[in-house]
Amino acid sequence: MRTWTGSPSPLGATFDGEGTNFALFSEVAERVDLVLVHDDGTHRALPLSEVDGFVWHCYLPGVGPGQRYGYRVHGPWDPAGGHRCNPAKLLLDPYARAIEGQPDNSVDHPSLFERAARGPDPADSGAHAPLSVVTDPSFPWEGDRPPRRPYAETVIYEAHVRGLTRRHPGVPPELRGTYAGLTTEPVIDHLTSLGVTAVELMPVHQYVQDGFLRDRGLTNYWGYTSIGFFAPHNAYAAHGGRGEQVTEFKSMVKALHAAGLEVILDVVYNHTAEGNEHGPTLAFRGIDNASYYRLAQDDPAHYFDTTGTGNSLLMRHPNVLQLVMDSLRYWVTEMHVDGFRFDLAATLARQFHDVDRLSAFFDLVQQDPVVGRVKLIAEPWDVGDGGYQVGNFPPLWSEWNGKYRDSVRDFWRCRDHSLAEFASRLTGSSDLYQHDRRRPRASVNFVTAHDGFTLRDLVSYEQKHNEANGEGNQDGENDNRSWNCGVEGPTTDQRVLDLRGRQQRNFLATLMLSQGIPMLAHGDELGRTQRGNNNAYCQDSELSWVDWDLDEEQRELVGFTRRAIALRAAQPVLRRRRFFRGETPTHENQPLPDLVWLRPDAREMTDDDWLRPDAHAVGVFLNGDAIAEPDVHGRAVVDDSFLLLLNSYREPVVFHLPDTTYGERWTTRIDTMDPGGRSDETEHKADSDVPVGPHSLLLLSRPARTSTTQEAKPWQARKP
Repeated sequence: MRTWTGSPSPLGATFDGEGTNFALFSEVAERVDLVLVHDDGTHRALPLSEVDGFVWHCYLPGVGPGQRYGYRVHGPWDPAGGHRCNPAKLLLDPYARAIEGQPDNSVDHPSLFERAARGPDPADSGAHAPLSVVTDPSFPWEGDRPPRRPYAETVIYEAHVRGLTRRHPGVPPELRGTYAGLTTEPVIDHLTSLGVTAVELMPVHQYVQDGFLRDRGLTNYWGYTSIGFFAPHNAYAAHGGRGEQVTEFKSMVKALHAAGLEVILDVVYNHTAEGNEHGPTLAFRGIDNASYYRLAQDDPAHYFDTTGTGNSLLMRHPNVLQLVMDSLRYWVTEMHVDGFRFDLAATLARQFHDVDRLSAFFDLVQQDPVVGRVKLIAEPWDVGDGGYQVGNFPPLWSEWNGKYRDSVRDFWRCRDHSLAEFASRLTGSSDLYQHDRRRPRASVNFVTAHDGFTLRDLVSYEQKHNEANGEGNQDGENDNRSWNCGVEGPTTDQRVLDLRGRQQRNFLATLMLSQGIPMLAHGDELGRTQRGNNNAYCQDSELSWVDWDLDEEQRELVGFTRRAIALRAAQPVLRRRRFFRGETPTHENQPLPDLVWLRPDAREMTDDDWLRPDAHAVGVFLNGDAIAEPDVHGRAVVDDSFLLLLNSYREPVVFHLPDTTYGERWTTRIDTMDPGGRSDETEHKADSDVPVGPHSLLLLSRPARTSTTQEAKPWQARKP
């Protein structure tokens, strides 16, 4: 086969309409063979003679989309020095746009670990390894318009591509569990009618199955074992794995955009599927182990691991940083996604040992004209020392607010001394984010996520039940903030069922009434259960898939969730761009601050009230008349005002409504004692008593006292 010199840039396999340029980085390689895999299974190795700046490259005329390939890298086998080159292993291209297949047991069987300790494993992996695939970058994007939702209007729906649609009766069987399945009418109708604005997909980068799970008859369901940072996972494609998965993914994004939904990817750049020194050699380890991975300083034969998965990428190496940034740009520019949620993002900030807020990675993101303009969400922790970094990411970023999750759970469990922190979380966590002039959108609020109990299980189980995972129920963490409402697991006790339903509504309502960005885990609006399994990472089964066969209680929960999201969308005071100030406006007709905390007797909360361990009931007045939110035209938005009455105590609490200074008449908008919303629009007079049921909340509103907008004074428009 005739080869041309080609170019060292761009990295990966790039088809130009007439042929394909191949380029691979390896600083340690002494020789690199490009291996073409033909349809009949035969292999052809082509030595790459050109190398510039440690990039090995060539151009092959006539080679195009669908061509499968891999690399064999010749170089030092010196684990003590950090090098693990082994030309017996057929390696994936780190920049592959598509990947076919999965490694089978012979690639990472334990018997090979023992051989590797004595020297490079001589077994050839060519017949057992996944293969990189050349793709066609063209796609009819005409008419695609990213929704570009403002943060203040964003409601995130965390979903699993396979799990969301695998059991949906309205999705054709051949499309269930696929990218195409997400584009079907019943799925999109559910998302849009629910009112969410963004779908955050659990990992869709190509990942591999773990050998230890296969040995137990289980699978890696969540997908947090990435091996291809440019390739959409092939098992989620309905129409083929020789590049068709790329087209199908793009079609999914285009369809979701047409429905007004943004697409956010949960990305795992902190580690790879190759694990520690006992893991398989699939790509990075065999290409340039010491460049791609953080190795133990005192013993480079071992890996420095802050992720709990066996390895961590070396985020201070320029080619690793290039890989991550190139990948992010690719998903934005070529795949049209709208943002990213970074798994264990604290690891990305570890240039050396400590988490560094000013690390090279964040500098690159900050100045990047592509990546710096999409939604960026950090999971602000890892498992290393000093890894819990909630509130410490740069101003450009939003964060999963783990303190919000914990505080909201504590309050609704009626834990002592929980009220003060709950109040801070409800109003946007200014204590975490305001110090560096961040705004409420820095806080991604959630009560449940993929990792842990579902919402229904959170109120149904006190202890985890992970027996199906085959680890003796030793995996996962016991959640000391769960609550079984008096009975563990399934029950026919109607009193317990009513309380569980009410607590689910409390969590959902609190989430939608909190300042910041709410995130809903898929199926929580349906009352989804995993039967107490709080670590279902290996359960690709009905235990994890969303069940769409709903009873009356579940349908009521869907309706409640829709009403709560719709109310948030309609009322800017419930999704402010700025933190509350608690200050009284100086202009006439506005005698009240933008936020007032009230005791059940309608008196303002004092410092002593906040410090009471048994304070489990509180009211909060949200003043929509306060001029604090000028729009883009400099006009101040005037909104309805709200009175939120919260009671986490096991007995009813009678709240006395404040005097007419706050409002003359109040209308019920949400009552979590009422699952069907039948009490909505009930009116209450000022200075009257209103009972709030045990473990419940009541939201009241009154209309604005002035016109919907008015001209903002210069000092108002300039407020930070």
